[in-house]
Amino acid sequence: METLTLGPSGTYSHRAARAVADDTEIEFTESVTGIIEAVAREETARGVVPVENSIEGAVTESLDAFAEYDVSVVQEIVTPIRHALLAQGETFEVVASHAQALAQCRSFLETNYPDADLEAVASTARGVERAREDNAVAAIGHPDNAGGSLTALAEDIQTRDSNATRFLVVAPSAEQSRAGSKTSLIVYPNRDYPGLLLELLDPFAERDINLTRVESRPSGERLGDYVFHIDVAAGLYESRTAEALSVVEELAEAGWVRRLGSYDTETVV
Repeated sequence: METLTLGPSGTYSHRAARAVADDTEIEFTESVTGIIEAVAREETARGVVPVENSIEGAVTESLDAFAEYDVSVVQEIVTPIRHALLAQGETFEVVASHAQALAQCRSFLETNYPDADLEAVASTARGVERAREDNAVAAIGHPDNAGGSLTALAEDIQTRDSNATRFLVVAPSAEQSRAGSKTSLIVYPNRDYPGLLLELLDPFAERDINLTRVESRPSGERLGDYVFHIDVAAGLYESRTAEALSVVEELAEAGWVRRLGSYDTETVV
């Protein structure tokens, strides 16, 4: 099954994609929006995109693309983040990696390499490529990326051991599932008044449904107008979820509610 994810080979997205596809079926791009758009147009069977990091928070490009394109979510993959400092030798001038990886290792870098320049690149794997090409460049990536000309000078350099990234497996909208322990929704009320957000969330609390994530993103329609991304710990197959959504849809009748689907979680170490 052809699966599209962030590349190049060796990214954390690649590790997550391996949970749903063989390497021979995985293709790479450098655009989260491009992945979700390709799935919506059925140009690829699956997409794997990051949506949240436990330290840096939401991946806003993913959230905005979910609001723009009609797709479904069929699985959640959680990948603990293990960062290593990779270089050809002990001395270097630049540390290249994805902006989030640089932020996640800021304390280690400030303490041990305060004079190194930090260079944000498209992915951790792109930083590893830079380090292989130039001995003046070090990279931050998974320890498995060491080898060849690169040595792991230090491992587990992330600030927090609890660091993990959440990925969603995206499929065409027709494959939306009602089965699963979690459900993702997008709500655009297209209106604003005191207590609106509370009214949108209350139907879940009243039915003992835990909200695992609530994010707001600008709608792009006008200043102060928002789209809400909501994850709940319940499946669409459950009557309590259907009842809560019925209330939410009434509240958002001037806008829309998109059910991305229900799914289960897998952890990939």
